[in-house]
Amino acid sequence: MDTLELLAHPVRLRVVHAMRGGRLLTTSDLCARIPDVSKATVYRHIDLLVAGGVLEVAEERRVRGAVERRYRLHQDRAAIDPGTPLSPDDHRRGFAAAMAALLAEFGAYLDRDGADPAADLVGYRQHAVWLSEEELRGLIAEMRAAIAPRLANRAAPGRAQYLLSPILFPIESSAADAT
Repeated sequence: MDTLELLAHPVRLRVVHAMRGGRLLTTSDLCARIPDVSKATVYRHIDLLVAGGVLEVAEERRVRGAVERRYRLHQDRAAIDPGTPLSPDDHRRGFAAAMAALLAEFGAYLDRDGADPAADLVGYRQHAVWLSEEELRGLIAEMRAAIAPRLANRAAPGRAQYLLSPILFPIESSAADAT
């Protein structure tokens, strides 16, 4: 299974999101973090992610006669290489999986006891902006500069994990193309 096929599934994307930040989690931990998905389904998708090299077994220990495995994310294998040529259908499939995972994650958040979007500073705004190619490249660089250093943050007291999903695409042809 290629990386796109492996990651273009909402449950597998949710497992990858849960594992980010250097976490070592068991299958039971992941089932608790993704309670709206059956345990059998979570187990199946973890097996696929391990077989695909996205997850690895970091530790094993005996617990009441069974072997408990803690998994670690291979960060470099949990993304599509930007140089990978993708067809429009590949992009469509990847985007649909990302949106399905985002919707499921947001639903799971809202279903938690004590969920408070205002207090948690939840945001989901969309803006339509006019940009030249130079301005677009500058915006992307600024966003990367703001986000990239925080990707290395680890779980720590006082920190909560947030899902940040920048999405950027043109909604119409450039004004110069239209004239």
